[in-house]
Amino acid sequence: MAVLELLARQAPPGEYEDLLHRTRRSGALPDALERLDRAVRLARRVMSSAGRREQREAGLAALVDTARDLTFPYDVDGLMRIVTRRARGLIDLDLAYVSLCGPGGVSYLRTSEGAAGSLLTGMRLPDDRGIAGMAQAAGAPAWSADYLADERFRHDDALDEVIRAEGVRAVMAVPLRDGDASVGVLYGADRQVRHYTPDEIGLMSALGDLAAVAVVKAGLLDQTRAEVTELELDSSRTRSSLTRMRYVSEAHSRIMNLVLSGGDLCNVAKAAGDALDGTVLIRDPGGRALATGGELDGLDEEAVAKASLDAHAGRRPVVTGENTWVAPVIAGSEDLGVLVIRTATGLTEEDERLLELSAQSVAFLLLMRRSTAVAEGPVRDELLDDLLSETPHAPQQMTQRSRRLGIDLSAPHVLVVARPEGGEQGRAVVWASSYAYRMAGLKTVQGGCIVLLLPGADASAAARAVSDELTPLLGHPVSVGAAGPGRDADAVARMYQEAMRCLDALTALNGAGSAASVQDLGFLGLLLSDDHDVAGFVDSAIGPVLAYDAERFTELTRTLEAYFASGGSPTNAAEELHVHPNTVSRRLDRIGELLGADWQKPGRVLEVQLALRLQRTRDVLSRQRTTTPPERTGRDGGAG
Repeated sequence: MAVLELLARQAPPGEYEDLLHRTRRSGALPDALERLDRAVRLARRVMSSAGRREQREAGLAALVDTARDLTFPYDVDGLMRIVTRRARGLIDLDLAYVSLCGPGGVSYLRTSEGAAGSLLTGMRLPDDRGIAGMAQAAGAPAWSADYLADERFRHDDALDEVIRAEGVRAVMAVPLRDGDASVGVLYGADRQVRHYTPDEIGLMSALGDLAAVAVVKAGLLDQTRAEVTELELDSSRTRSSLTRMRYVSEAHSRIMNLVLSGGDLCNVAKAAGDALDGTVLIRDPGGRALATGGELDGLDEEAVAKASLDAHAGRRPVVTGENTWVAPVIAGSEDLGVLVIRTATGLTEEDERLLELSAQSVAFLLLMRRSTAVAEGPVRDELLDDLLSETPHAPQQMTQRSRRLGIDLSAPHVLVVARPEGGEQGRAVVWASSYAYRMAGLKTVQGGCIVLLLPGADASAAARAVSDELTPLLGHPVSVGAAGPGRDADAVARMYQEAMRCLDALTALNGAGSAASVQDLGFLGLLLSDDHDVAGFVDSAIGPVLAYDAERFTELTRTLEAYFASGGSPTNAAEELHVHPNTVSRRLDRIGELLGADWQKPGRVLEVQLALRLQRTRDVLSRQRTTTPPERTGRDGGAG
């Protein structure tokens, strides 16, 4: 009865011991003492069972509270802080932490509770080693009473060092699983040796299951939030785009109303600048300013010229420099100029569309003001095509046609043929239209070459001018041949043939990328028009001499030129070369050994002399091409 009374009032264990001592001192019989001792043992078992039951009830209550907490819409980090806090309180742990699987299956420490500082958020944790590896492999909780001394699993040196720094001894790992997939691991740890009971392991396992479900739910919630945010951004961008499109439409309507009401270019430029929050400059095909909506200082003219070619070739606005755009002003295939704008900030996609519409409005206004000039574009090309054709035409009719276009064929004219050596032809054709307009000439395209009929009497100067301007703009070599002057319609076709022969001569002489006229090449232009194997001829005639000079740095070639220039006199050649006559004689003997004993016979002499002239001309063209500056500064030029 005494034991039952103690058990009923949940007396502490010490009172049971006191009862046994008092009974022994009272002289009780052995049978009575044995019965009392058995009763005490049974009472202790009842107390232990009740304690475990209370602990389970408390754990289950804590799990219910945890489940209730996890129903709230936490983010993943907030959720993990609740899980680790509950884990510590659930079975009285010193610390708890959670690792979650990141991209590529790598696990990172997401949060920790009770750590002294070694277990830092973001730390990488190996999930194929240590207690976590054992738990992941088994798909069930794993634990160790003394982690560092446990040899049942592979240890990780870096993780062991952190465990040692935290003073951890006992560790438990519970896998967080979503079906067959692992989303992370829940860890519990103590800083003394501890043998976890099955009830404690079961409570942690149940908490891990709840945490896994909550992690998946939180991930889905985060994903949903991100998708909602993206949808809100898309909706905002769509509303902004619609607003901007409405603004573009209204601005274009204002500009077109201004054009249709008879407004001038300055008003149109100002209206376009106000709509685009910038300063607009309208230029003609020659680069001259037609109108401006304000001051536009510090323009990089070379960059603008190059961007103008790109804009016309691509038929779209092109950015050049900082917040500076060039839009083509075109009508069909005719170049009417460019619209240059500089803004305070960059242009959006809608702004670019408004810029294109503004350029179209400017083109429409120019068409209204220059309808006759616009119609003349194809007519001018057709006129030059007719002048170049071999079909006979009435001179009086051609003269009248040219006068209607402002061209006086009775004045001196030169004809220039330019052939770009690479790249697209579109940019060169756009440039040719602008150049012919500036120079008051005509332009067309024949056989992949640009043909220009320009006023003037110096064909060489015209060829160099075309090369100097077109080469840096295109960024690759341009071969230019020229002929003239001519003073009537019939001379145009003749000059075209001569210019083409000059261009063929440049190619034959390895002078591609050079500029020359028929006068520059003399008789070579006619000589080489049918035979282009100049290199083979030179090599067969004086190739051994050229090779000898190149290998030994001698002057046999120069000696040959001086010898022929002096009429075949070694003495006079020596005076020109400023050497002793014996030196010239020895050099001539060496030349005889290289070319053969018959090199001074009349037939061979002519071949040698012609080869020398050809080689000299090729050297001149090569030096000209090498010394030609790669770029030219000026308002109409651009760096190649």
